[in-house]
Amino acid sequence: MKILSILFVTFILGLLATKIFQGNWNFLFSGNLGMAAFIIFTGLAHFKFQKGMAMMIPEPVPGKIFWVYFTGVLEIAAGIGLMIPSMRELTAVLLIVFFLLVFIANINSSRKNINIFKADFTGPGMAYLYKERIPMQIILIAWTWYFGIYLN
Repeated sequence: MKILSILFVTFILGLLATKIFQGNWNFLFSGNLGMAAFIIFTGLAHFKFQKGMAMMIPEPVPGKIFWVYFTGVLEIAAGIGLMIPSMRELTAVLLIVFFLLVFIANINSSRKNINIFKADFTGPGMAYLYKERIPMQIILIAWTWYFGIYLN
């Protein structure tokens, strides 16, 4: 869950910047900026750890490397979309659907003990799924809904 620090730190920095430069706390902007930074960072990781991420995709799915790159591009696009007010709500809805679909790969990864950074089978397994990934997915979905749909 260390990766969530990108979300929280960017959110706090956004709040401080809006207070300093605009004179008020802009929660809508800062919340979406935090998620945009987070999702762009994870999208870029698809290009660095493509072999490990490809291992996460269930066996019957063909073209695993294509899907890793494609979802990386989608994540980067979603980060940009969250920062465009006219696209924010649609982007947030699609991002929530994406988070739910990607969770299938996270279950598969945990069951197989996949370590995406090393592209091998030395990962933390099901403990990671229950202790970290499920709580993180809940936070990401709730955050996206709150800042991308509810406050929008």
